[in-house]
Amino acid sequence: MKIKFIFLISFFTLGNIFAQEIQSPQEFLGYEIGDRFTRHHKVVDYFKYVSSTLSNVKLEKYGETNEHRPLYVAYISSEENINNLEEIRTSNLSQTGILTGNTDPKNAIVWLSYNVHGNEASSTEASMLTIYDLVTNKKDWLKNTVVIMDPCINPDGRDRYVNWYNQVKSTPYDTTQNAKEHDEPWPGGRANHYLFDLNRDWAWATQIESKQRIKIYNKWMPHIHVDFHEQGINSPYYFAPAAEPMHEIISEWQRDFQTQIGKNHAKYFDKEGWLYFTKESFDLLYPSYGDTYPTFMGAIGMTYEQAGGGRGGLGIKTDEGEVLTLKDRALHHTTTGLSTVEISSKNAKKLNTEFKKFFENSNLKYESFVLKNENEDKTNRLKNLLDRHEIKYEYATNTVVKGFSFKNQKEDKFNATAGDLVIHTAQPKGKMVEVLFEPKAKLTDSLTYDITAWSLPYAHGFEAIASKNKVSSSKATSIKNTTNIIDKKAYAYLSKWNSLEDATFLGALLQQNITPRFADKAFSIEGKSYQRGTLIILRNDNRTANFDEKLIEIANQNDRKIQSVASGFVDSGLDFGSYSVKPINQQKVALLSGEGTSSLSFGEIWHFFEVELKYPLTILNSDYFGRTNFSKFDVIIIPSGYYSRVLNKSTLDKLSAFVSSGGTLIAIGNALNSFADAKGYALKSKEAKKDSTTYNLTPFEDQERTRINNLISGAIFKSKVDITHPLAFGYSDEYFSLKRSGSTYNYLKDGVNVAYFDKDTENVSGYAGSKAVKNIPESLLFGEEQKGRGSIIYMVDNPLFRSFWENGKLFLANAVFLLNSDKMK
Repeated sequence: MKIKFIFLISFFTLGNIFAQEIQSPQEFLGYEIGDRFTRHHKVVDYFKYVSSTLSNVKLEKYGETNEHRPLYVAYISSEENINNLEEIRTSNLSQTGILTGNTDPKNAIVWLSYNVHGNEASSTEASMLTIYDLVTNKKDWLKNTVVIMDPCINPDGRDRYVNWYNQVKSTPYDTTQNAKEHDEPWPGGRANHYLFDLNRDWAWATQIESKQRIKIYNKWMPHIHVDFHEQGINSPYYFAPAAEPMHEIISEWQRDFQTQIGKNHAKYFDKEGWLYFTKESFDLLYPSYGDTYPTFMGAIGMTYEQAGGGRGGLGIKTDEGEVLTLKDRALHHTTTGLSTVEISSKNAKKLNTEFKKFFENSNLKYESFVLKNENEDKTNRLKNLLDRHEIKYEYATNTVVKGFSFKNQKEDKFNATAGDLVIHTAQPKGKMVEVLFEPKAKLTDSLTYDITAWSLPYAHGFEAIASKNKVSSSKATSIKNTTNIIDKKAYAYLSKWNSLEDATFLGALLQQNITPRFADKAFSIEGKSYQRGTLIILRNDNRTANFDEKLIEIANQNDRKIQSVASGFVDSGLDFGSYSVKPINQQKVALLSGEGTSSLSFGEIWHFFEVELKYPLTILNSDYFGRTNFSKFDVIIIPSGYYSRVLNKSTLDKLSAFVSSGGTLIAIGNALNSFADAKGYALKSKEAKKDSTTYNLTPFEDQERTRINNLISGAIFKSKVDITHPLAFGYSDEYFSLKRSGSTYNYLKDGVNVAYFDKDTENVSGYAGSKAVKNIPESLLFGEEQKGRGSIIYMVDNPLFRSFWENGKLFLANAVFLLNSDKMK
């Protein structure tokens, strides 16, 4: 299909006198949209120009990226609406119950989000065409509609892609698929600075862009939200309605209006003969997308997908022999964006009516979720997440709570006490509470686009009850500020070890040249009991003039309560001078990156060290990894990836020698494939039970569903944990793991099976293929192979997944700091 870049008569007529008052993107930039990629700062310049020129456009900076690029939203409406923007906002929130006041709003609120994936770059180009046409030719729509535009959610990823493309492209551009300009190098421009997929981060808000965007999004709570994307070069355009499975919380109106919007788009696409599809591939289940998060917050949330992506460049020849250009891509996104505003304007009253109905939460399955507060740090982490989404929580009273037990997966009860967290669904965002906390999401179709289990009590490691009755609770709670006092007579200071915050404190001590030790066994002293992993900071190990002052300052900065003791002679357990009370030395950590490495897995670890642990690491590249002098490091981490070229026999032998000399090697996820069954390594693949059938009579149309029987895309399984091993210090004897692969490994014969799935292991939540699930029992989760003076840590499941699986993070910290850290290399 040859598409000439012309403005549709119904959308892009430039005869309006008002159009002469403002420059088009082409006039402002000096080139036609689609002739080149526009760098982010030029996009911002155009939006600033429009807002400074027109009184019916307002620009607001809402944040900044890791690489210090600004984040903006533009408000486009009638001049009258812009002058009353705050009243429109508060009036809209009043119908949700978030605010009280006028509940008769008249305006539709449409939010258009562009370029969440940096290398899906056509939508930001389209944003400039869209705002121009709205303020010149579509002013009538703006009389009852407020359009909020975020022209680029991910500027760091966009500029990474655009800068690379501008460096390597041919002139004129080369449409050959194999051309260099259509083959992005690792890690590509899709993700943000820390290589997180921002379209999977809406609910978890782990990234700075998400945190800032969620804050302004919740100030508005729009009725419509569109997330613009790109897909493979050969795909037709995708728009709503979405595919199944759709979460059962989604209302009939939300489903129906998606269809109405889709039909409106189809009207314009049919006229031009453009190909499109609906109701396939893109479902509405996982709650952290740019379509599902808004949907569960009451909006009509939608994804629009244009062919192109990182391969698209300025133009590329598809498999059908047609040239797909950036101009085509921008035009298609402009068309659906304008069509969305059009139909929203025509249905403004109905949108408000149905939006208000969404926040009636009387018929939800659960009324309260109660979480035991056995670890203040975990509780605070969850509270911080709820605060970010403006979800209300209270505290339990002393009572017996009955309901579904997350720990036991059956109806049960426990004694709730003051301080236990209670989250009720009878609140404005009650439906989002239900989605985030429910033990199992109902699946209407097993073919899904992402993980199918995410329940926060499992992800954060809480014992919890989901109750169908409202649990008694109180809003009152005391805030404790930690203040430690210097004790010059102290023999040692003690600090607990059961959270990531404790690991961050340890990292801070090491960076200030304070050497702690840790307890290999539980002990008691001066009438108090302490668990395995407790940090023991001895005066004898830290003979500096300002030891006490420096230690107390670091503890207060990290909100850690430390206890001074007058002696190293314990009441029970091992005395502090025991050989088993080992010192923790500074660890020099290396992390593999580059071709072969999963950029997402690498990014999770990079972010974990820099942002959460605040501990330095050295990033190595796979290009020269085999030539690296490993003896310069204490810990080497291999993220998930496929390393047939990188981890060859020579490099595996070098890594084996590194471990034997006292190093710690940590392999995560698919990286284990390079060590399994390799000579000199104890890890062995577990063979799947063979199907005796030698032929396949499954109908062709059902074969995709048959294949997923062998897959696990994201389901929760309960494992057993050996809490006597340092890798598991700070944990209980059970751990719920998010499993995203059917790959399994036998128990270690020559090593320690620290966390494992026993013969009775079952799928707790989420979809797991009927064949794949059979291989999980009696398989390894986390294990240590001891080799010489060091060890290899095998992590079958990713403990840092998307940084939202909070309860896995201490495992990695333990592997870094508590294994072999006493050995001097």
